Amino acid sequence: MPLRRIALALTLAACTESPSPGDDARADPRNAAKVALGAKVYAQHCAACHGARLEGQPNWRIRLPNGRLPAPPHDDSGHTWHHSDQLLFGITKRGLVPPYAPAGYESDMPAFGGKLSEDEIWAVLAYIKSRWTQEVLPLRAEMTRNARKR
Repeated sequence: MPLRRIALALTLAACTESPSPGDDARADPRNAAKVALGAKVYAQHCAACHGARLEGQPNWRIRLPNGRLPAPPHDDSGHTWHHSDQLLFGITKRGLVPPYAPAGYESDMPAFGGKLSEDEIWAVLAYIKSRWTQEVLPLRAEMTRNARKR
């Protein structure tokens, strides 16, 4: 295994949360109707920060002068695919607050629970997952299997 893959595997193990049963069904990237709804909701509520092509904001790993981080990408180049569907759902619904971030953490990620239904949030996640490549999908599947063993 190349050194880069080993480093990636260690990184994934460090930021993986145990998935909840049923996550895959609620955010199923093979469900065309759900993905279509997710694309529409993403364009209306997410693309302004996370990019129309899920590319995130420039220099998303470098803190802004106010101490906050720019919006990360949701494509393969970001870390979204490292996280369970349940965690991504929670962050989207409640914002980047505890238990999804340390107490006092400041973020520009708003809570969408008051704007979007749970079905719309799951649809957005299905849309995001539908855009991940064949390079990322097997890694995420392995990560999810390993998380369930814990």
